Amino acid sequence: LLAETQGDADLKRYAALILDEAHERSLNIDFLLGYLKRLLERRPDLRIVISSATLDAGAFAEYFGGCPVIEAEGRTFPVEEHFLAGDEDEELKDQVVRAVDWLTGAEDGDVLVFLPGEREIRDCAEALEGRRYRNTEVLPLFARLGLGDQRRVFHPGPKRRIVLATNVAETSLTIPRIVCVVDSGLARVSRWSPGRGVQRLQIEEVSQASARQRKGRCGRVREGVCVRLYEEENLAERPEFTDPEIRRSSLAGVILRMKSLRLPDIEDFPFLDPPAPKAISEGYRTLREVGALDRDRNLTDSGREMARMPVDPRLARMLMEAREEGVLGDVLPVVAGLETQDPRERPKEKQKEADKAQEKWRHEDSDFLSILLLWRALQEFRKGRRWHGNRLRKFCREHFLNFRRVVEWANVHDELAGEFAAGRRNHGLPRAGAATALPDYACFHRALLAGVPRQFGLWDREQRAYRSASGGFFAVFPGSGLFGGKRPEWVMGMELVETTRLWARRLARIDPAWVEEVAPHLCRSRYSEGHWDEGQGAVYAKETVICGGLPIIAGRRVHFGRIDPQGARKIFVREGLMQGGVKGQSKIVGRLRELRGEIELIEHKLRRREGLWSEEAVLDFYESRLPEGLSTAKAFHRWRKNHEDNNLPAREDVVLEDLEGLDLSGFPEWIEHEGQEYAIYYRCDPGARDDGVTIGVHI
Repeated sequence: LLAETQGDADLKRYAALILDEAHERSLNIDFLLGYLKRLLERRPDLRIVISSATLDAGAFAEYFGGCPVIEAEGRTFPVEEHFLAGDEDEELKDQVVRAVDWLTGAEDGDVLVFLPGEREIRDCAEALEGRRYRNTEVLPLFARLGLGDQRRVFHPGPKRRIVLATNVAETSLTIPRIVCVVDSGLARVSRWSPGRGVQRLQIEEVSQASARQRKGRCGRVREGVCVRLYEEENLAERPEFTDPEIRRSSLAGVILRMKSLRLPDIEDFPFLDPPAPKAISEGYRTLREVGALDRDRNLTDSGREMARMPVDPRLARMLMEAREEGVLGDVLPVVAGLETQDPRERPKEKQKEADKAQEKWRHEDSDFLSILLLWRALQEFRKGRRWHGNRLRKFCREHFLNFRRVVEWANVHDELAGEFAAGRRNHGLPRAGAATALPDYACFHRALLAGVPRQFGLWDREQRAYRSASGGFFAVFPGSGLFGGKRPEWVMGMELVETTRLWARRLARIDPAWVEEVAPHLCRSRYSEGHWDEGQGAVYAKETVICGGLPIIAGRRVHFGRIDPQGARKIFVREGLMQGGVKGQSKIVGRLRELRGEIELIEHKLRRREGLWSEEAVLDFYESRLPEGLSTAKAFHRWRKNHEDNNLPAREDVVLEDLEGLDLSGFPEWIEHEGQEYAIYYRCDPGARDDGVTIGVHI
C-alpha cells in the first residue's frame, strides 16, 4: 500500500482489506487508517473491514463517513466482576495479596494479575510466595525476564499458577488457562514530552477500554472472575479509551516517511486523532537537527537517504555520519543493537553471576563500546551468514544472554548492512567475524552524537547530576557501565527516560567540542575580550560556543576581523593606531602625534587640560578615511602606501570645537621688551611651581 502513492494498479487485484486489532491504535494503525481514507476517494469499490474487541466503533464509523457497524458477541463464558478497593495507605502488593487470598478461597483456577511494571511485579511475587499457597506457583512476566522463565508462563504444568504481568498481557500476549484476573487499574505508559525531548514512563490509571480488555483475559475456558483493586465509581470516571500512540510519541519518523512518500503534510493528513501541534513542531525540529529537512521543511538529500533506512531517523543519521568518519562497520552493529531489545539479562537471583559473566564486555567510558565488544564476541560463533545454533545457545546461557534477541539483533544488522552494501553506498564494511581493534574513540562517538546532538550534559557539582542541553538535570541510569565509576565531566546519552527521576540510558564520555563538529547549526557563539595583538598585527577575541545553554567551547582564541569586521576595525583604530600599537612608520600616525602636541599647548594656554583633544574626532577621522573591513597592520600598510599622502589629518580633524573662535592671539609664544624677546611658557597644573605662565629671562 505504501510503496507508491500515485498509482494503485496492484490494489485493483484486491476486493477487500482487513485491518485487525485496530483498537491498539499504534502509529502504524493510525497511519494506515489515514492512508485508506484517502485511498477510498480513488477506489470506492474497495471494501475495508476493521475489527477489534474494544473498538471505539462510533468514532471509526464517523471517520469513514457513517459506515455500518457490525457487532458480534464473542464465545466467552460469563465473568463476575468485583471491586475490592483498599485504603489509601495500603500498598499495592498488600492489595494484590488480599485479592489473591479472596480468590483462593473461592476459585482454584489460574490467576492473571495486571501490574504497572517490573518493580511492582517483583514486590508482589515476593509477597505472594510468602503466603505459601498450596500447589501454587508464582510466575512473573516482563520484558527483561529470561527466556526460560518466560516460557514457563506459556506452558502450564499441573500446579495452579499466579501470573504477574504488565499491560503487555492485555492484547499482545495470550496466556493460556486463565480463570481469574486481578486488575490493579494501573499501567506504566510511555509518553513523549516534545518540549523537553524526554520519554516519560509514568504510572497512570488505565482507560475503561483497557479495563475491559483485562476483564476479557478470563472467561475463555470457563466462568471467570475479575477483581478490580479500585472503586466502581473510579472506573466510570476514567477516559473511555486509551490515548492513541500518535498522541504520545515522537513524530519525527512519521513526518519523514510521509515526506518521502509525497503524502500531504502531517498537519493536513486525515488522522483519526490528529497529533498536537506542539508534537508536530518537535518532530520537525528533530528532523532539522539531523539534517533531514531544510529551513523550508523540504526533504534534503540526506533526508531521502534516511527515509530509505528501516530505522529511526536519528539512528539513520548516525549511520550516515559513521560512513563519513570511516567507522561504519563499527557503528552498524551498535545501531542495530539500539533498534532492538538489549539481549543482556540480569535475573534477580543471579545478579552477581550475570555481572561477572558480562564484565569482559564492559567499557568504563562508553556503553556503546560495550555493545560493540559484545557483538564481536558473538561473531566468534558465527560462520558465514548462519549461526551455530546449539553452540550459541550454550554461550547465551553461560553469559546470561537472551538467544532470541541475539538472533534478532543479527537480523537487523544484516538488513542494515545490505542497505549500505549496495551500489554507491558500499563504504568498506568489514566481512562478518573480522577481528579488529576498537575504533577511534572520537570518530566512533562523533558518529553517534550526530543522531542525538542535544542529548548531552555537563556535570553539576552542586546538583550532583548532569545539566542537560535540553534543559533540567539527568542522572546516570544504574544499568549503565558508567554508573558508580569514574564520573566524566561531559557525557552523551542515547535516550532520556523519566520514571522516578530523569535518567540517561546508554551513555558515553565525550569531548563537548564534538557537538560543534557534528551539529554546527545548533550552536551559537559569543565573543568577548576583543583586543589588539601587536605581535600578530591583528585583532583577536575569545569565543564561547553554546549549545542548549551549555558552553561546549570556552575561551577559544579567534581572529575577530573574520567574525565582526566592523567591530574589529574600531578596536584596530583605538588600540592599534591611536595607542601606537601598530609597528612600522606611518605619516598619518606621525602627523597625529604632532597635532597632539599642538593641541596640548593650546589646552595649557586656555587652562582646559584635556578639554580640546577629542579621541572621538580622531576615531571619526580614521573611520572616514580607512576602507571598510580594514583591521590588520598588514592591510593598513598596504593601504597607506598609496593613499596616506592625500589623507593627512589637520587640526580640525582632532578637535570638536572651532579653534578660530577661541581668540588664541591673547596667548603669545614670545613677548618683546626694550628690544629683547622673552619666551612664554604655559602650564595648567594647579599646585605645581610653574602652574600658570612662566617668562623665560636670561640671567
